[in-house]
Amino acid sequence: MAAKRGKRSRGKAAGVPLAAIRTEIDSLDEQLQTLINRRALLAQQVGISKHADGHTVDFYRPEREAQVLRAALERNRGPLRNEEIARLFREIMSACLAQQEPLKVAFLGPEGTYTQAAVYKHFGHSVRALALATSDEVFHEVEAGNADFGVVAVENSAAGTVTHTLDRMVSSPLHICGEVELRIHHCLMGRMETLAEIVRVCAHAQALAQCRLWLDEHLPGVERVAVSSNAEGARRARDELGTAAIAGDTAAEVYNLRLLFREIEDHADNTTRFLVIGRKILEPSGSDKTTLLVSTSSTAAPGALHRLLEPLAANRISMTRIESRPSRRGKWQYVFFIDIEGHASDAPVARALKSLKSRASLFRVIGSYPRSVL
Repeated sequence: MAAKRGKRSRGKAAGVPLAAIRTEIDSLDEQLQTLINRRALLAQQVGISKHADGHTVDFYRPEREAQVLRAALERNRGPLRNEEIARLFREIMSACLAQQEPLKVAFLGPEGTYTQAAVYKHFGHSVRALALATSDEVFHEVEAGNADFGVVAVENSAAGTVTHTLDRMVSSPLHICGEVELRIHHCLMGRMETLAEIVRVCAHAQALAQCRLWLDEHLPGVERVAVSSNAEGARRARDELGTAAIAGDTAAEVYNLRLLFREIEDHADNTTRFLVIGRKILEPSGSDKTTLLVSTSSTAAPGALHRLLEPLAANRISMTRIESRPSRRGKWQYVFFIDIEGHASDAPVARALKSLKSRASLFRVIGSYPRSVL
C-alpha cells in the first residue's frame, strides 16, 4: 500500500503545471534574497558594534562560523548534500563579512593551486586571495600584517607530512586558526594530444609522489621535474614543448591546457590537510583541536617521551597525531608537534597542559581551533 501511495503522490506532483512551479520558485527566490540581505545587515551591525573603526579581521570569528556550519549540517534533511549546504552557507557568510573590506588570505601560488582551492573552501570566494611564490612568503606576509591569514599544506593522506611547514612553525610566532581537508584529484594535462609526445612531467614533489604508481605504469621513461607548485608546472606545460603537468582541473582552465587523464592519483581517498595560520588564539567552538610544540631536555633518555605525554593519558585526552622534527638547537635533539582533541581552555585539557608544561624544556600552544567541518 505504501508503494502505491508513493506512486500516486509522484503522479500528482508530476501533474502540477510547470508555470505554477516556476512561479513558486520565483517567490522563494525573492524570499531568499530578502533574508540574505537581512542577514548581511545584521552581520554589518555586529561588525560595527565590535570595532567601528577596525578592520574585517578584528571581528572575524572562525569559531562562530564553525558553529553556524555545524548547525546547518545537523538540520539538513536534503535533497541537497551536506557538502553543498556547507558551501552555500560558507559563501553567504563570506559575502556578509566582506561588506566593509574582504579578508586578505595568502597562499602558495600561482593561481590554480590546490592551496587556492583550500582558501575558497574555508573562507568562501568573497576574500582577496594573495598568490605568493613560496610558503615562506605566506608566513612572512601574515607575520607582517600584510595578510590577515595564510593557508599552507601540512600533510597528505598518501604522501605524508609537508615538513617545511612544520619547520617554519617552529620559528614563527603565528598560531593555527583552522584546518581544511581537501579531497585531491590529480589530472595529467598539457598541450599535446598523446602520451607519446610527453618529454617531462612537472608538478610539486608531493603531487609526483601521490601519482608515482600511475607514472611508473604509463610514463616509465619520462623525466619527472619537481617545481614549486602544481600551478607552476601547469604554466610550464603551457609554455614548453613536450612538458606535461599534474594539477587540478582548474589549472587546465587557467592555463588553457588539454586534460589528458583525470584522477591519476594512486589512492582513491587522497586528501590533503591544510592549516590556516593567523596572529590570534581562538575561542572555543565546541568541537576543537589543539596543536602543541614540545620538547624535553634529553629526548634520548629512556622514557623521556612517555613521561612528556603521560599527562594526556592521565586526563583522558586523545592524541590524534605526533610528528618529530630536528630542533636545530643541538645534534640529535628533536621537537614534537602534537595534535590533541579539545580546546586549550577546556578544563581537562588545561590540567593536562599545565602538567605537561612542567615536564617540558620547550612548550608552546601553537593553536586551538575548530575541527574541519567537512
